[in-house]
Amino acid sequence: MYTTKVNYILGIADNALILGQRLSELCGHGPSLETDIATTNIALDLLGQTRSYYQYAAELQGGEATEDTLAFLRKEREYKNVLLVEQPNTDFGYVMARQYMFDVFHLLLLEQLQNSNDEVLAAIAKKSIKEVSYHKRFSGDWIKRLGDGTEESHNRIQEAFDNLWTFTNELFLMTADDTAMVEAGVGVDVAALKAAWTQEITALLTEATLTVPDLKYFLKGGKEGIHSEHMGFILTEMQYMQRTYPNMTW
Repeated sequence: MYTTKVNYILGIADNALILGQRLSELCGHGPSLETDIATTNIALDLLGQTRSYYQYAAELQGGEATEDTLAFLRKEREYKNVLLVEQPNTDFGYVMARQYMFDVFHLLLLEQLQNSNDEVLAAIAKKSIKEVSYHKRFSGDWIKRLGDGTEESHNRIQEAFDNLWTFTNELFLMTADDTAMVEAGVGVDVAALKAAWTQEITALLTEATLTVPDLKYFLKGGKEGIHSEHMGFILTEMQYMQRTYPNMTW
């Protein structure tokens, strides 16, 4: 159904789509107007990146594929995003912990992807780096603020990291499509990013007076299309219009 390259692109794009969808749920619910607008803009950045990936994937796939069909008309098992990005917005601490852990990974990925021998993917990566650099700075500042703030803010952000940490190892798992694209000079060896990610996360958590969780068991499945119970609810809301009014246009 999908070629190896299309599957690889969808794996990157789906992370941005689902996290963008999660952040969009917070529009109008931020702890302050400035933070609310910033979070919404991050969601828009991610959705903009998603469009670039899906447009390219649709071009490669051909037929009747479009950015809209890839975003809205696939079934749950066809989405390849990691479990981390689909976790719910439990509270602001969870939102920022999830965001920061993904942002650090995302920036490391894009810095390598801009060296891809696929000119389109390299261009998307180069264009996205500036945006994701801001995302990481924004979420990182909040981690420090919450961790080294009040007793309640410290406890809540620590709890968020403790509970979300179990989803982080999946960021660095290589699928068969990932491996094939690395061998072709197109993709990024995400397994090789783990050491840099861990070092950066550890440094910031230490600065924020937080403790790096010590877990031996990690959850996975999203990259293979096996998602948490949250994914179905996300897709129900996200796909409602397209499935209720097929072939609609604005």
